[in-house]
Amino acid sequence: MAASSAIEWTEMTWNPVTGCTKISEGCRFCYAERMAKRLQAMGIEQYSNGFRVRLAPHILNEPFKWRRPRLVFVNSMSDLFHEDVPLEYILMVFDVMQATPQHIYQILTKRSHRLAELAGCLPWKENIWMGVTVENSETVFRIHDLAETNAHVKFVSFEPLLEPVDVSDISHVDWVIVGGESGPHARIIRQEWIDSIFERCRVEAVPFFFKQWGRMESNPNPNDPTARKGHRYYAKGGCRLHGRVYREMPTACLTLTG
Repeated sequence: MAASSAIEWTEMTWNPVTGCTKISEGCRFCYAERMAKRLQAMGIEQYSNGFRVRLAPHILNEPFKWRRPRLVFVNSMSDLFHEDVPLEYILMVFDVMQATPQHIYQILTKRSHRLAELAGCLPWKENIWMGVTVENSETVFRIHDLAETNAHVKFVSFEPLLEPVDVSDISHVDWVIVGGESGPHARIIRQEWIDSIFERCRVEAVPFFFKQWGRMESNPNPNDPTARKGHRYYAKGGCRLHGRVYREMPTACLTLTG
């Protein structure tokens, strides 16, 4: 339930919860749901009920076993703030994270209303980063919910970015990730949508991480070398933007990566 990850902005995943339910348009072609079905077919007990929400308390203590500091994406296969995850269990996850300050934990949710409701009950240590996903104009409210938390590092993942979004107020955001959708039914991302976010990040001095175009049809450069497997910065559909690769991280990450 903890594994190294090919996700470009993290090092590994840790899933004390698995399973989820769709909540907005960005969930339509959920990669985690597809993976859960494969794991179920392989006979992995944690996924015996497919993609239904299920706690995994047996892996809560895994971070204590990791010898070197890690950059950890929490619940790549679920949403920690799903309505079916009890507050008591969320607190148990936070207890582990605050007890292992050598690691940086990256939490990402689409359920920002519940995040805002519970934020005051949670111990926001410096190694716990909190993020929300924003895929279209209807979900921009999640950025404002994020502002209600006391997380030391707040970030927004615009992935999959499905249309132009208003990012006029990201003054409280410490990091932005942008990416196109990948997978069998990936929808197009447009450069002008990316550029609007990128330009705002430059105005606000927010680190900008462009993860991927998702599919070559979106990439304006058909010769993008990062679209080829084996390239140092390989990403689905490539990841060059304006002729370069943007993989900026929050300054808080420097203490871990050097």
